[in-house]
Amino acid sequence: MFVFDPPRQSSLAVQGNSNRFPVRRVFCVGRNYEAHVREMGNDTREPPFFFTKPSDAVRDTPCTIPYPPLTEDLHFEVELVIAIGKGGANISDADVMGHIWGASVGIDLTRRDLQAEAKKMGRPWDWAKAFDQSAPIAPIVPIADVPSVEAGRIWLSVNGEQRQEADLSDMIWAVREHVAILSQAMVLAPGDIIMTGTPAGVGAVVPGDVLTGGVDGLASFEVIIGPRA
Repeated sequence: MFVFDPPRQSSLAVQGNSNRFPVRRVFCVGRNYEAHVREMGNDTREPPFFFTKPSDAVRDTPCTIPYPPLTEDLHFEVELVIAIGKGGANISDADVMGHIWGASVGIDLTRRDLQAEAKKMGRPWDWAKAFDQSAPIAPIVPIADVPSVEAGRIWLSVNGEQRQEADLSDMIWAVREHVAILSQAMVLAPGDIIMTGTPAGVGAVVPGDVLTGGVDGLASFEVIIGPRA
């Protein structure tokens, strides 16, 4: 018996299926495209690092998301999304694909001004990254129907103007590598989501902007930025 009704299970749509993918945790890989690393003022191939968002930050697309509070500089970051279907720890590079249930594409929405302040003061990024509805994600595609998680065009446009474009092969740490490294730090479990980093071209959006994007041959999304929350 709980003292109040537990929250609803966070989940994402599955492409071509009425079933839903239950979300347990959301991990995000930082600085995983070289051009974006340089764009953000860094220029080294560091070991991959991770931050998290709460499971209820995910949102099905298409959708409208309110412009969040506490920021004047909301940024988009398009990312390949990996959905874990088989748990494990210390997974080898060679075994990673056997743990992946599916893949998709989404946006790591970021309150960039809060992130810059956190970096300057040596504080965590939670306030910048882990806010409500900060991870809109297209329907998950079962891995058997995914052409590749290692190559393919990834892109994002704002109001029809392309802002980000790269290839998944441009990742500094490929999916097999960073999933294996993450599994050394904690036990992965079914329902875990991994957002795999963003290419160069990130930028600000304002209420009324329409964001479209995707990974060619995999999935696409549409997200409208609504009025301030």
